[in-house]
Amino acid sequence: MRVIGGEFRSRRLASLPGAATRPTPDRLRETLFDILQTRIAGATFADAYAGTGAVGIEALSRGAAHAWFLERGRAALEVIRRNLEALSLAPRATVLAGPVLLTLPRVTADIIFLDPPYDVEREYAAALAALEAHPPALVIAQHSIRFELPESAGKLARTRIVRQGDNALSFYAR
Repeated sequence: MRVIGGEFRSRRLASLPGAATRPTPDRLRETLFDILQTRIAGATFADAYAGTGAVGIEALSRGAAHAWFLERGRAALEVIRRNLEALSLAPRATVLAGPVLLTLPRVTADIIFLDPPYDVEREYAAALAALEAHPPALVIAQHSIRFELPESAGKLARTRIVRQGDNALSFYAR
């Protein structure tokens, strides 16, 4: 796994062995940040269900001012911290350990990226509901193309869906 673009382009990232973590494919990350290119510079970004932290690190590489990494897995948390240290990004990052549904309300970010495990579909609705009180400007949810997310969630309305292979990105805005 590598950083696709920006300051740390082509730098390798540590990853987790096994199939427990499903990293966002390079091509899908590239598509995501091509879409976000005018919004990412200076933004605060949250990578919820962060896994290796590749999406949040990509945001930092492309100019995000700060990134939050929300993850509950101990091994994944170690990999995120190792990746941040290897790129000297720790001062621009906050790592929150614990269940995302409990840590998400503590995050103040302009853009939130949600990527829960595909086999825990109820987590999508719960995460979107957790954002209802203080919705960010933009929420992007990565999901299986076989799983349809709601058109709206509180003050957030879906504005776009991008499909690529077996994955989809649903964009929600206030």
